[in-house]
Order: sequence, then C-alpha cells, then structure tokens
Amino acid sequence: MKIAVLSGKGGTGKTFVSVNLAFSAGNCMYIDCDVEEPNGHIFFKPQITDSHDITVDIPLIDSSKCTGCRLCVNFCKFNALAYIKGHVEVFDDICHSCGGCSLLCPEEAISERKKSIGKIQSGISGNVTVVTGILNPGEESGVPIIKELLNGKNDGDIFIDSPPGSSCTVMESIRDADYCILVAEPTIFGMHNLKMVLELVNIFKKPHGVVINKTQGEFPALKEFLSGNDIEVLMDIPYDNELGKINSMGLIAADEILEYRVLFSSLLKKVYKEAGHV
Repeated sequence: MKIAVLSGKGGTGKTFVSVNLAFSAGNCMYIDCDVEEPNGHIFFKPQITDSHDITVDIPLIDSSKCTGCRLCVNFCKFNALAYIKGHVEVFDDICHSCGGCSLLCPEEAISERKKSIGKIQSGISGNVTVVTGILNPGEESGVPIIKELLNGKNDGDIFIDSPPGSSCTVMESIRDADYCILVAEPTIFGMHNLKMVLELVNIFKKPHGVVINKTQGEFPALKEFLSGNDIEVLMDIPYDNELGKINSMGLIAADEILEYRVLFSSLLKKVYKEAGHV
C-alpha cells in the first residue's frame, strides 16, 4: 500500500507526519520525494547502502552534419533550441528530454548525452528502508528523480513524503498512491493552501483525509469547510513546545514519547481502515 503525505506549503508538518507514520508501521519503506529539500533522513539517520546518479538525455549537436534547416528549433515547444550565428544552441536547463529533435533531424546531426540532475540514496534505519531523492542545486525539475524513486516499488507499505505545494513534482509523487494524507494548519492561510491540494487529489480521484497540525483552541472555519465537503479529519495534533524541541534535535516523536507513539499508531490504523487495507 502506498500512502502519500502532502501539504499546500512547506512547514505544516508533512515530514513530521510521514516520518512518524513510517516509524510506527515498521517493516516498510519511507520515500522522500521532496527532492529540493529532503530532510526525512535527518530523523531516520539511515546507514547508506546505495547511492547513484539520476541522469536525463540532452541533445548533442554535430555541427559538421547540421545544415541549419531549423526543423529541431521549430519543433521544440520549450524553446530549448535556438539557431544562433550558424549553429544550433542547446539550453540544458529548459530541455524536457523528450528526444523529439533527435528523431526529427533529417541529417541525423542530433544525438544525446547524459546529464546528471541529482541522485538517489538508499539506506536502512531499524526496520525502515529509507530512500531519498536529492536534486542538484539550480536544476529546474525533480520529476525524473521522483519517477525513479517510485519506479517498481510495490512490495509492502510505502510512505511517500511528497514535495510541498501542488506542482508537477507533487502530481508525480501521488500518481500511484492508494491514499493521500493532507496536512494542514488551522489558519486562514493554511486553509487556502489546503484547498489547492484538495483540488489536486480530487483531480487524481485519490481517497484522502486531513491531519490538522499545531492546533491551539478552536478554528471553526477549517472544521466547517471540511465537514461541509465531507472530508474526514483523521487527527488533530496540538501545538506542543516539547514536540518542537524533539524535532529540532532530529528525533522521532513516536520513538521518544509514548503519547505520540499511541497517537500515530492510532492514525495508522485509521488510514488503513479508510483505505480498505487489511
């Protein structure tokens, strides 16, 4: 079963929830798809067993064969190719690696070269397999890394720590998820961001529920919105200074405090029930 945890913005507690759920489940896999700023490994501290680069194919122009027909330039809808002073120039950062220019070239003047955009690290922490995607600084998209992170991983329970927001990387991270947990803060801004990711999971027709983090008293607007849209509130997590201290030390709350061990075990059971997982 694949459970994706996502939020409309960073800092809501998405990683906190996904790490503690994976720890509570045990004998599972935690995949950090927040490739621009992965931090789940800070809590799990895995012993790294594998690390390998992720590459994309970038056009390589053979100027000796190119006749300047510009078919490739006109074909590229991302403007990654330009004909400048008698040569085709390639702009790596906006190339989407579709390979169309190479197939189209009548002179076979375009081949492809490999470009590293990041890496994937795998390791073990207790009985949890921790897999982390890391995007190189300055790269435009982490989608190829996320595709590789999730490729073919179907055995056992998998907890996916999605990127924040509702961009292409988030879509890729939840594409094959069986259930989505949306983490929200009980504020007007938090409710606004929650609505964005709700729209996304509804587009993908994913079963979902909401965890409200950092609760302090009542915030009826959020509860009314969720109730009015028949959205399950899976759990409220109260604002807790002690929890902040534990997180700042890179510790897992469910491992340190019995109250949170019980809380996340209960959340896990509820998610399994909601998702029809036996």
